[in-house]
Amino acid sequence: MENAHELDQEACYRAVLTRDARFDGRFFGCVKTTGIYCRPVCPARTPKRENMVFVVSAAAAEEAGFRACLRCRPETAPDMGAWRGTSNTVSRALALIEAGALDEGDVDGLAGRLGVGERHLRRLFRQHLGAAPVSVAQTRRVLLAKALIHQTDLSMAQVALGSGFGSVRRFNETFQALYGRPPSALRRRGERAHEGGVRLSLSYRPPYDRDAMFAALTARGDAVEGRRWSRPLTKDVDGAGGSVTVEPAEAGRVSVCVEVDDLKALPGVLARVRRVFDLSADPDAIGRDLSADPALKPLVEARPGLRLPGDWIDDGGPDQVRDAPNDRLNDETLAVRAEAWRPWRAYGALHLALAGISGADLETMEKDDAKRAA
Repeated sequence: MENAHELDQEACYRAVLTRDARFDGRFFGCVKTTGIYCRPVCPARTPKRENMVFVVSAAAAEEAGFRACLRCRPETAPDMGAWRGTSNTVSRALALIEAGALDEGDVDGLAGRLGVGERHLRRLFRQHLGAAPVSVAQTRRVLLAKALIHQTDLSMAQVALGSGFGSVRRFNETFQALYGRPPSALRRRGERAHEGGVRLSLSYRPPYDRDAMFAALTARGDAVEGRRWSRPLTKDVDGAGGSVTVEPAEAGRVSVCVEVDDLKALPGVLARVRRVFDLSADPDAIGRDLSADPALKPLVEARPGLRLPGDWIDDGGPDQVRDAPNDRLNDETLAVRAEAWRPWRAYGALHLALAGISGADLETMEKDDAKRAA
């Protein structure tokens, strides 16, 4: 899908009818009769086709006046990946928004950081996400706040601070407008964690090669004990002192514990966790495109959930990381071949590296194949 306006409405409805998990997070269904928007896997009874319209992002749904479903909870869906690979500028902007760039700044400042004009940035967001940058930022705050309400024991004032709202009043007004009730009314007893720190679960699209990820993090010198990754937080880098730990949780999720002395730093920390563990990757799209190369196809099939460990400090955005040339692609044979792997060049190089295959090996394999074909 190249942009928000190319969403196949009939195909989306078929996915909703079957509750196809492959489309979870790729689009959202807006129910005109109830004013609610849902994930494709929502357990509620499927509305009639004429009562539904589908949008590519939660921000587009909320901007159109729909509110998040309290049953399927859109804030727990995998990161929106349908637009990834379509615009590096949008990808970088979303990474910055997720880290809190519009919590205190404005769209003009965000555009300046990206090296584009404000109007151009707004056009790109309309094209790819169907919503304005400020709407995307607002939705990010609301969905993070909902996750904190459901999963933690933080007070409402702490939730407001930790999700990026400028004030408790603004937080309360936003939830009252969206849900017709105060945010405290959304909290479900018995669902919250009572342990130290802010504990949340972050979602990703399965499959996920956890062994490879933790091995890579260990090899580069990160603090890893078994399946537990940790990192100290500093005010200079993270905006607050403290620590963060990440562990595998149930399928499709990782468990994150953040201890900070200033909750305003929470959105940025969570954004960096997503980057380090490559939680926004779309394994279906990566596998489909890389498998077009006959040398990569068996490697991708053998390790379908391979992810790229990201850097903690990196404002380049996910698109730049996954398509960045590396030392292996300095090999002339690989560099030429890798142009066909875009925007997944780094994933292709990683598959070859783990399989121990070089550019010379690929040439030999192709010559052997040609001889057999002759």
